[in-house]
Amino acid sequence: MADLLVRSVPARLMERLKAQAQRNGRSVQKEALAVLEAGTQLTMEEWLERADRTRELLKAQGYSGDSTAMIREDRDTR
Repeated sequence: MADLLVRSVPARLMERLKAQAQRNGRSVQKEALAVLEAGTQLTMEEWLERADRTRELLKAQGYSGDSTAMIREDRDTR
């Protein structure tokens, strides 16, 4: 893993980052990593891989991709 050093961070920005980290229950370092990750876009290949993993996870949990049965069940139980 690589290291990243950011110099000359304005005091107000650092205060906001610290406050955000505290609100999210994370260290400043972990919060900064979360902000960097959220601010960078996935490549199309990464996005498709993530979508495939999500579909596999949902399938493993029994979701078929067709919500008709769930809608009928919800409607019939009311």
